[in-house]
Amino acid sequence: MTEFREMNLKPELVESLKRIGFVTATEVQEKAIPELLRGRNLIVRAKTGTGKTAAFLLPIMQNMGRTREMEAVILAPTRELAQQIAQFAREVGGPLGITTVVVYGGAAIGPQMYSLRQGANILVGTPGRILDLMDRGVLKTDRVRYLVLDEADIMLDMGFVESVDDIIGRMPRERQMMLFSATVPKEVQKLAEKYSKDSGMVSVGPDEEPVVNTIKHTYAIVPGKLKFSGLLAYIKDYSPKKAIIFSRTKFEANTLSRVLGSQKYQAILMHGGLTQSARERSLGSFRSGARFLIATNIASRGLDIDDVTDIINFGVPEDPKVYIHRVGRSARMGKEGRSMTIAGHDELVALRDIEHTANIRMTRLELNTLPFERIELPIRERGRGHGSRFGRRGSNRQEQNRYEFSPRNRRGFRR
Repeated sequence: MTEFREMNLKPELVESLKRIGFVTATEVQEKAIPELLRGRNLIVRAKTGTGKTAAFLLPIMQNMGRTREMEAVILAPTRELAQQIAQFAREVGGPLGITTVVVYGGAAIGPQMYSLRQGANILVGTPGRILDLMDRGVLKTDRVRYLVLDEADIMLDMGFVESVDDIIGRMPRERQMMLFSATVPKEVQKLAEKYSKDSGMVSVGPDEEPVVNTIKHTYAIVPGKLKFSGLLAYIKDYSPKKAIIFSRTKFEANTLSRVLGSQKYQAILMHGGLTQSARERSLGSFRSGARFLIATNIASRGLDIDDVTDIINFGVPEDPKVYIHRVGRSARMGKEGRSMTIAGHDELVALRDIEHTANIRMTRLELNTLPFERIELPIRERGRGHGSRFGRRGSNRQEQNRYEFSPRNRRGFRR
């Protein structure tokens, strides 16, 4: 293993890394940094959690001047990933006088415009907001020397193709381009060929293995009305230290929060129905010690939380790619992790599809749901809006019927 001090990085950069506990390079850093230091355009294929952020930020910081000019633009598919990249850039680059600004949608644009006008060396942001700032004339890119697309495959999957294409087209021709991606589908290859025909390629891990091999994949077959009991049984028997529980919808996430709360578990919510500030508080609480984060797929892409031990799927994801993105939140930086999927009998085919696509084998677990089948769970009083039993009255009634407890017998579930 190579230490950063052996990679021709300037001493103050190595010292800044050492202050936050980064001494030894990961495989992707070991392979990508020397190529990027030579000024090559590069496509890097590596799984999430292998250290890609440092792999592109360190070469940028190595060659960055002591000016207030914008020299690097980093595109990320989600605001959460953009914030994480910016946080790392500030921790490492701050002591070197390198300034970073992060921009994203869903937040007031005024403060972001003000920060840009104050001057910054690195801009991290989501494509839509970056394009908006360009159109307003606030973001000047004529001095940009480095352009990074992080999680490029996810960015294109999310429908940012036209925005990314527009942004790249407005960048200077003489700039170094870096594409980092867990997979390199045809769309990513076409993008690279269009804008950087001489790109090199760095691959970490075999192409046919889309998830890291340090994750243990399990599932349990639980009838729909007992899925909550199955979740509680898994938590009791397998004691996850820090887990993300994924649900399909906001309503289901809210219900799960009340189920875990009834058993005195500390569970934090994160979904698109929350404000940006609430989502940031949720992530902060989870990072600082909360045991469970209950989330929709908003948390499946790009979140970098090192100590997540378990991913729990409350129901089988319909798309195998979603499963792959979710389990990527565990087993970060070579650590071991577990993935548990609570499935119904009608979801077995979807499970097999995930196994085939992700090239994994799931082990079936038998959960003892009996102790939890007759637990009386709290029910909100009926009323308007958020004071109703399950949120807004009349919204998604069919889904409410799946989980609503019977008025006659609150110990059971009504189908």
